Amino acid sequence: MYRKFLLLLIVVSLFFFACGSKPSGPNMKEGKWEITVKIETTGNMPFQMPPQTFTQCITKDKAIPQKAETDQDCKITKSTMSGDTVNWTIECKTPEGPVISEGTVTYKGDRFDGVVKMKHFGMDITQYMNGKWIGDCK
Repeated sequence: MYRKFLLLLIVVSLFFFACGSKPSGPNMKEGKWEITVKIETTGNMPFQMPPQTFTQCITKDKAIPQKAETDQDCKITKSTMSGDTVNWTIECKTPEGPVISEGTVTYKGDRFDGVVKMKHFGMDITQYMNGKWIGDCK
């Protein structure tokens, strides 16, 4: 009887240890991130823009990297997280019409890589992103 109790105690302890040791959210450092975006287009007017860099405070609760645009009304319509990868859909109302983009980013501690795809005015636009943690948000 003592052995069964001891075995049960070990199994229950391992279960609680396994459940309690899972980190919530992706493997990422919360704080200020420097994000570089390279944009490529195909379709009616293919072109490649020079890379753009911006900073953003990112947390596990708000893990979608996005540059704030003053002339757009954007909202996240779908967001999922699986391990270290975050997927989302954003709908923006712009002066030229609505834009829907779908993105994914995978965090690796103090770095991430991602891609955003959208269609606008007959063009397929792809944004390749990489980010690096640069410090605490102030």
